[in-house]
Amino acid sequence: MNRNTALAAIADILGVLVFSVVGRRSHDEGLTVAGVAQTAWPFLVGAAVGWLLARAWRRPTAVAPTGLVVWLCTVAVGMLLRKATSAGVAVAFIIVASAATAVMLLGWRVTVAALRRADHR
Repeated sequence: MNRNTALAAIADILGVLVFSVVGRRSHDEGLTVAGVAQTAWPFLVGAAVGWLLARAWRRPTAVAPTGLVVWLCTVAVGMLLRKATSAGVAVAFIIVASAATAVMLLGWRVTVAALRRADHR
């Protein structure tokens, strides 16, 4: 695995973890390692599925298709796994999770693309 791929994977993992920590904190849930892991694991599995489907290692920083596939899988698989384990999947949560993970998973890719464009000018 090259450096860019590793950094992209780490950025996606950190994005899901930040989403989980902020969500737990905003709902006054404990910020223990076990609690964050419990919240994050369905979305981390979803991100891994997205990485596989998008073959993200080929173009890990691309917004499209890589970032979009990773983001959509993170939300869809994450919600399906939460539903399967009787965790909450209220419509409001789906909307908030979709928006927050879009910022986390697509935001850094958009920033990288903008910096690359600026470097080429």
